Amino acid sequence: MIDSSAFQGKKAKYYTLGCKLNFSETSTFERLLSDMGVVSAKSDEVADICLINTCSVTEVADHKCRQIIHRMTRENPGAFVVVTGCYAQLASEAVSRFEGVDLVLGSNEKANLIQYLNEAFLDQVGEEHLHRHYSKKTKDIKSFAPSCSRGNRTRYFLKVQDGCNYFCTYCTIPYARGFSRNPPIDFLVGQAQQAADEGGKEIVITGVNIGDFGETTHEKFIDLVKALDKVEGIKRFRISSLEPDLCDDQLIEYCAASRAFMPHFHIPLQSGSDEVLKLMHRRYDKALFAHKIHLIKEKIPHAFIGVDVMVGCRGEKEEYFEECYDFLSSLPITQLHVFPYSERPGTTALSIPHVVSDKDKKMRSKRLLKLSDEKTQAFYAQHIGQEAEVLFEKAAKGKRMQGFTKNYIRVELSAGIAKEEYDNQLLKVRLLKFNFDKSALIAELI
Repeated sequence: MIDSSAFQGKKAKYYTLGCKLNFSETSTFERLLSDMGVVSAKSDEVADICLINTCSVTEVADHKCRQIIHRMTRENPGAFVVVTGCYAQLASEAVSRFEGVDLVLGSNEKANLIQYLNEAFLDQVGEEHLHRHYSKKTKDIKSFAPSCSRGNRTRYFLKVQDGCNYFCTYCTIPYARGFSRNPPIDFLVGQAQQAADEGGKEIVITGVNIGDFGETTHEKFIDLVKALDKVEGIKRFRISSLEPDLCDDQLIEYCAASRAFMPHFHIPLQSGSDEVLKLMHRRYDKALFAHKIHLIKEKIPHAFIGVDVMVGCRGEKEEYFEECYDFLSSLPITQLHVFPYSERPGTTALSIPHVVSDKDKKMRSKRLLKLSDEKTQAFYAQHIGQEAEVLFEKAAKGKRMQGFTKNYIRVELSAGIAKEEYDNQLLKVRLLKFNFDKSALIAELI
């Protein structure tokens, strides 16, 4: 039995690190606590509850998690501090010993946040911190914590899948989130319909390895896409990220003719060298990746294609990086998400010889980021002078307003034109020119 009186009137602060999936889950935690009577604290207020949703994709992420935990406990003395997410799963006992931390919930336990909080509130004596941690071993992580929320954003984020069965040599995610699992399609369609009923117009489909959808329900990702496409209240769906081997040709062809799935793909490459892909235990080669990119551009010429690429992983000799650079240069992609390899304890990548220096990692990252800017700006430039439909997002009064076209071009409306009522509205614009730093196109309403 949950004692809601223990929650009434409490003020909470939330901090999210990492991926879109984490942001989606934090928004759901915030809604659950709001339903129990907890209100969000203002930035200058001291909170009664602090919830930190962590990431552990790199050592830098781990370090930032520790910094945020210490900052939140310092700035909110006496608060009940909850830590969850990937770092909490991988280092639950260590995190629980941090000064000021009360409750650490792993990937299986976070689905029952309210229950764990309720029990902890009942056991808490004065301001003494509990330092409790709960996390199951990876093989025992079975639960799926549903999430479809927007928090303070315009777009909704629908979690359709969790966990991963791939075990790439550099990655800790399967150890942090468990094996692939998902709810049935009907359940997810219901969540999307609820978002539409709340006035939502765009949903981003998130997960850890969403192309692997159906592992637990014996369904297919393309069947989910087709079912969601029928939720007419939602005008736009975006697929957050698809592994190349799971982005099948049939899906690309369906999205090309879809009512609501946007001409926007994000496909992780990680390396443009077949030798390095083998070392990573990735499940495709350059030829397959290139086929997917060219097919997308053949079926949807104006599609935005984002690509993840890792630099400096173990085994990435200089000639392999140059091969990767040349491969990416040759492809009609739009943007690169570049990140340097970070050694993670317990991963099999640590046994691979040839370690890349930090200096070389930075140099390689810089070159790829420059290539990314060139490709993105060339893509944007092709659309100057064209008309487009933009979903605008809320902006502070007197500030310029931003939004995205169907194919994910960032658009700005000047402060003189922007109006509060444009938030969450699909408006027709003409794309005029680049803004000052070439991160967006300035538009006028038509």
